[in-house]
Amino acid sequence: MERSVSFDLRGDNELPNDRSSDVGYAANDRRLAYSRSFHHSHGPRTPAAKPFLDRTVSTIDMPPEIYSVDGDDVFFGEGKAAAAIGKVSVLRMVLVVFGVLRNGNRQMKRLFLLISLNVAYSTTELLIGLLTGRVGLVSDAFHLTFGCGLLTFSLFAMATSRKKPDHAYSYGYKRLEVLSAFTNALFLMFMSFSLAVEALHAFVQDESEHKHYLIVSAVTNLLVNLLGVWFFRNYARMNIVYRKAEDMNYHSVCLHVISDSIRSAGLILASWLLSLGVENAEVLCLGLVSVTVFMLVMPLFKATGGVLLQMAPPNIPSSALSKCLRQITSREDVIEVLQARFWEVVPGHTVGSLRIQVKSGIDERPLLQYVYDVYHDLGVQDLTLQTDYS
Repeated sequence: MERSVSFDLRGDNELPNDRSSDVGYAANDRRLAYSRSFHHSHGPRTPAAKPFLDRTVSTIDMPPEIYSVDGDDVFFGEGKAAAAIGKVSVLRMVLVVFGVLRNGNRQMKRLFLLISLNVAYSTTELLIGLLTGRVGLVSDAFHLTFGCGLLTFSLFAMATSRKKPDHAYSYGYKRLEVLSAFTNALFLMFMSFSLAVEALHAFVQDESEHKHYLIVSAVTNLLVNLLGVWFFRNYARMNIVYRKAEDMNYHSVCLHVISDSIRSAGLILASWLLSLGVENAEVLCLGLVSVTVFMLVMPLFKATGGVLLQMAPPNIPSSALSKCLRQITSREDVIEVLQARFWEVVPGHTVGSLRIQVKSGIDERPLLQYVYDVYHDLGVQDLTLQTDYS
């Protein structure tokens, strides 16, 4: 990995158009005094490109290329191409998804097959439930349909995350897989809660006997889900070290089919125990399934929630971050570190923001290079630095 630093330094009186006073920056504030990029810059300095946003105006004009296609403005339906693009957008999305599936990896193809089997099974179950008047079958079919929707969202996240960063999403689309994993985990948490409520209702009302006909449905659903467990067997663990965003998504899909398998197995066991005359068998089985699903999903729920809430990166110990701050503060040209923030965009991609107060009149290049090297060795890929003169 190539690593280099170039800084565009100007004096306080050399800022273009002297705009610092317009936005309330003090004379010793260096936020507009330099820009930092990690590329070699040898030779004459070229003039800086015109910024997208003008600091002197009160409105923000978005760059036209972000919301344009072939030069026609389509933002909020404006332009001549808006109607045509609106008509073909759905078809284009479907074609893109099938193209990605054709060229996708093995996990994406397996997930598509699993979704297809679940859709076929849930549709059949819904039709049988409507024709026979079995409310339990209809309810279970809707549960499976909602689960298929979440698995479809996981597949969509896998396909979309392969896109490269663009103007609108400068960090790329990888975080969509984290959002998909969080959505799956949240659904499984609600399923655990609903199973606990169902067990309590069965205990109070003693209505276990009318659900014996669900044994055939539970067996069929169990066989389909066991196929999904075998597809994602490499992620069939509770605590996994997530090195990439796709690890979270694959793990959430695996936990989804495992939880559905446990639910079906619990219903089968309850029906068998009821046939043997065991009282409150459904209450016991559903309660155990609820607790098991909750314990399986909680680590994933905490991990995905931590990434979305931009918590401190778990792969970097807090003691290591504190040590780096002490090393920076101990330098003679540094007065104090005013602000230090570090978080994960996705697992394996750590970014940070640092604001340092330095002594006036120093050459800040060596300091900035030192700070970058310290945090790069720690595992921080993207680092934004800001220096304030005392």
